[in-house]
This record gives sequence, structure tokens and C-alpha cells, in this order.
Amino acid sequence: MSSPLPDDPAAIEGDSAPPVRGAFDRGVVMAASGAAWLVFIAMAISVYEVIMRYAFNSPTSWVHESVVMLVAVGFALGGPAALASDRHIRVKVLYDAAGPRCRLWLDRFNDLVTFGFCLAMSYAAFTMFWSASHNPLGEWQLERSGTSWNPPFPALVKGMILLALAIMCVQSCLHLIRSLRRRPDTTSHEID
Repeated sequence: MSSPLPDDPAAIEGDSAPPVRGAFDRGVVMAASGAAWLVFIAMAISVYEVIMRYAFNSPTSWVHESVVMLVAVGFALGGPAALASDRHIRVKVLYDAAGPRCRLWLDRFNDLVTFGFCLAMSYAAFTMFWSASHNPLGEWQLERSGTSWNPPFPALVKGMILLALAIMCVQSCLHLIRSLRRRPDTTSHEID
């Protein structure tokens, strides 16, 4: 189900709760609500940097990399949140014109493709994280930014991308199982 249209009565009445499909998705949405504060923290330390730089002529060496890391983590966690609340972008021209049985098969196909895509991307993220967290000898050594502050943020961001994709794999697998169990006469996305 896509986000409500402006003429949708639920949108007018203020029902903005995302339509989650199960308990795992509810947990992801709750965690994403907490992770959304990362953007606020990034904004707050950016304001701090502007004040320190222009009011006190004392720029920092850590703010830029911290902001990039916080926003990257928030962006990575946005994928599971969008999948959990079913708010991702979709083109519904064919879907809206199809009957209930065809919609069910379209849902199954979409869930299968999403699961395959998430598996492939998780493998790519794993290899990316492995090379960022291990040296050529295979020992644990986090990739660092190479700046004067030199935090291990590149490796941490790559780890968060892997975590987000692993969560999306579990979500898409659960969505596929749910769509395979569903009958064509039910709604396109049941809410447990």
C-alpha cells in the first residue's frame, strides 16, 4: 500500500501511522524512529561548528567527518524503515489495473525480486565491510579516514550498510513468506 493521497480520508483525519506488516517490521520502525535523531544530532554539531569557526575563530577537526558519518548511518537505516512501513517508491499503473489474483502474483514477484536484490547487495556489503575491517593478512584492523583526526568512520559506515541490508533481507524474506501464504481475495498488504 502506498502512502495516502491528499484526498484519502485517513490522511485528512491525521492517521499517519505507517502500515507495518508484522512484529519484525514494527521493531524496525521503532528503531528507525530513534535513528532519525541522528540527523538532528548532525545538525546540532554543524551549528556548533559554525559558531566555533565564525564567532570564536576556533574551527574543529571532527565535525565534518562526524556529520557525514551520522547522515550516512541515518540514510542506510532509511532502507529498512521504508521497507517496513511500505513507503518506498513504486509505479502502480499496472498494479491498480490488475485484479486480485494478478495483484497477488505481482506482490509475490515483487517480494521475490526484493529478496534476491537484498541478498546480492548484502553479499556486496559484506565484502566491502570485510576489506574495510581487515588488513591484507586477515587481521582485524578498521579502515580510517586518513585525516588529522583519523576516526574509523569509513569502516563503521560500511558495517552499518551491511547491517541495514541484512535487516532488509530478513524483512523481504518475511514479506515473501507472507505473500506466499496469502489468498487472492484478501487485501494486498495485510496488517498483523
